[in-house]
Amino acid sequence: MSVKLFVGGLAWATNDDNLYEAFSAYGTVVQASVIKDRETGRSRGFGFVTYDSPDDADRAIEAMNNQELDGRNIKVDRAAERQERPRQQFRPRNDYGGNGGYRNDYQQGGY
Repeated sequence: MSVKLFVGGLAWATNDDNLYEAFSAYGTVVQASVIKDRETGRSRGFGFVTYDSPDDADRAIEAMNNQELDGRNIKVDRAAERQERPRQQFRPRNDYGGNGGYRNDYQQGGY
C-alpha cells in the first residue's frame, strides 16, 4: 500500500529531482513532485512524495521533518486525504428567474 507524504516549506529552487533524491535515502520512492503555479510555472513551496511502504514513509517523516533541504527547513507529514468538493448548484444571479428580465404581465400582453 503506497503512502503519500506532504512536504512543505520548500525552496523556490527545489525541483522534482531534488525532492526525489533527498527522500530516496529512506525507501522506494514511487513519485516525488513539487507543485507549481499553473500560470507562472514557479514552485508553490510544497510538494508530495509517495512511498511504496508505510515503514519507508514513517522513516522519511522521522528523518526529514524540520531538516534543511536546499537552504530551507521543511515540514514533512502524511498527506491528508483529498476531500471531494461538492458540486455547486446552479442558481440564477438575479430575481428574474431566467425569463429575460421581463415582467410576467408584459409577456402576457398586459403591459
